[in-house]
Amino acid sequence: MDISYEDLKTLLEKDKKLLLVDVRTQEEVDEGRIPRSLHIPVDAVEDAFGLEPEAFKAKYGVTKPTLDCSALVFHCHLGKRGATATTKAKQLGYANARNYTGGYKEWSEKAGQ
Repeated sequence: MDISYEDLKTLLEKDKKLLLVDVRTQEEVDEGRIPRSLHIPVDAVEDAFGLEPEAFKAKYGVTKPTLDCSALVFHCHLGKRGATATTKAKQLGYANARNYTGGYKEWSEKAGQ
């Protein structure tokens, strides 16, 4: 399932449990990021979300979402890697995982960051 800029903006404002995962490269993240996003490169998504909750929290500093979590969103720069990460999460059982299709490119244009 995909999510729009407006939907993501609302989620960021209203849902404190939202886990927004930035799957871009470290170099891309260093150039700018969406507030509250957690950086997990696309190649590490499967391993990260396969970790036990304690190990996930120790590594990433946030609580690992439950499989039924409705506030799990992935994004990249343009949408393709975000879609890949969302698919991987769904295969791991995160049925409600979503992809922000506009990616950082759209966010930075609309949010002026």
